[in-house]
Amino acid sequence: QMQLVESGGGLVQPVGPLRLSCAASATIFSTTVMGWYRQAPGKQREWVAGIFGGGNTFYADSVKGRFTISREIAEKMVHRQMNSLIPEETAVYYCNAWNGVSHYWGQGTQVTVSS
Repeated sequence: QMQLVESGGGLVQPVGPLRLSCAASATIFSTTVMGWYRQAPGKQREWVAGIFGGGNTFYADSVKGRFTISREIAEKMVHRQMNSLIPEETAVYYCNAWNGVSHYWGQGTQVTVSS
């Protein structure tokens, strides 16, 4: 059983940067895929970015070039740097881990993009 805890959310001005972090309670194995999702008010949860065991990263088209996902295996941490945020990206951001069998979710952290 893995527990995930997000941090770093809050209020950010448009075009501003924000860094989110996710702490895992168990070892992030090379076979574990870590990812970030978000859910805006009134919308379905959507996948945003992922990092595979080998270190390959993948991004939704809407965030390519602006978001960067990284991880620190020894520290059991996953980070996401978000740049040039727009108000429409106001949402609850969730950390996710998938080990090929089960999905694990964090409780989510609110990100509000507003001036």
